[in-house]
Amino acid sequence: MLIKKENGWHGVTELLKKDIFEFSEGYKDFLNIGKTERTFVSEAIKLAEKEGFVDANTLVKLKAGDKIYYENRGKNLILAIIGTESIVSGINYVVSHIDSPRLDLKQNPLYEEMELAYMRTHYYGGIKKYHWVTLPLAMHGVVVLENGEKVSIEIGEKEDDPVFTIPDLLPHLWGKSQAERKASEVIKGEELQILVGTIPTAIKDKEIKSLVKYAIMKELNQKYGIVEEDFVSAELQLVPAGKAKDVGLDRSIVGAYGQDDRICGYTSMKAIFDLENTPKKTIVCYLADKEETGSNGSTGLQSDYIEFFTSDIISKMKDNYSDLDLRKTLWNSKALSSDVNAAADPIFKSVHEMQNSAQLNYGIVVTKYTGSRGKSGTNDADAEFVAEIRNLLNHKNIKWQTGMLGKVDEGGGGTVAMFLAQKGIKTIDAGPALLSMHAPFELASKFDIYETYRTYLAFYNL
Repeated sequence: MLIKKENGWHGVTELLKKDIFEFSEGYKDFLNIGKTERTFVSEAIKLAEKEGFVDANTLVKLKAGDKIYYENRGKNLILAIIGTESIVSGINYVVSHIDSPRLDLKQNPLYEEMELAYMRTHYYGGIKKYHWVTLPLAMHGVVVLENGEKVSIEIGEKEDDPVFTIPDLLPHLWGKSQAERKASEVIKGEELQILVGTIPTAIKDKEIKSLVKYAIMKELNQKYGIVEEDFVSAELQLVPAGKAKDVGLDRSIVGAYGQDDRICGYTSMKAIFDLENTPKKTIVCYLADKEETGSNGSTGLQSDYIEFFTSDIISKMKDNYSDLDLRKTLWNSKALSSDVNAAADPIFKSVHEMQNSAQLNYGIVVTKYTGSRGKSGTNDADAEFVAEIRNLLNHKNIKWQTGMLGKVDEGGGGTVAMFLAQKGIKTIDAGPALLSMHAPFELASKFDIYETYRTYLAFYNL
């Protein structure tokens, strides 16, 4: 094939292999901590401050070489380095999302039946619901109490922590209730309920009707100060418990929850930290939220936050700021919509058109357009910008490939690219390919992770 290069491991020296594997260790460590948007952002800020980034809100003026960050409601993080060229000449944005498919607790989740206490969930993003049963799950999130105090919760990640799970029906009895269901309904949304306890309270009180539920709420109240109504003002997520792992006898694959799209979030963040010289263009690493549900809300890419922080940067660099400065800056800017693609699996080749599919170990995937069927919901980068990125990767000897998200009529999916392009920013999708995307345990090539990092570093230096 003309575009598809050889497997990236061919010709990799032992010294380079060592660098690739060491880079993946840092990536795995960060995945273990940043399992939600909030924990990703809070940990990233700690690292950013160690690298010399300061809160932009503490500065009145900005100059070339300044390293700044903006935090938006605990779920967005913008890292920026001011370049030597005029800001109006454009910014180089690398935009990744840090939300991942998961289970959220409902606002009124806790109930008891048959002396078992359960909590009801609502799944977030596109999942195969049957993936999430009989797994050890950890609870992460925050609860805001009636007095305004914010309580952080993390249960299930330490070795001696309890975990949660969703029970499933045994195969001996599933014949009439599950076996005839279609795959999308083997487990229904309302059946995604976590078991949280079975021991009833020892308190003797006729007013207490649900003894196990009462005991669970007493435990939560003693440890976190929570009462049942506080679930209304909580953001509690269920994610797979446990750490990222090497996969395979050769340890060439990283297996972990949330690699879509924290793989791009981490590599773009690490690249901006590792930049050695002040860039010509102002550069921005944008870590976004809500992509898995359409980029909505005040922390998603459909909000005006990109205009908010970009205009703040311009106003601190340029006297007599005007709205036209913002429009010119955005229109002259370039962006990598940094999101993952689907790697072809030889077990399920039928859903891919192999001449235009991505593979593991072939480097970063440059995707001109995403979308579903008739290119709905896509950006479709212009040929001139595709050529620019292609030439950059070739010049830097970065392994890259092209890829689509399956056959034309098979399905497809979108990214944040179209929301950037709507601002006039030249945008293209660029990220690694995954196996088992959106599953609780996704698979990524260590070689591809490293080439993704190298791509973002090169783009920041454009």
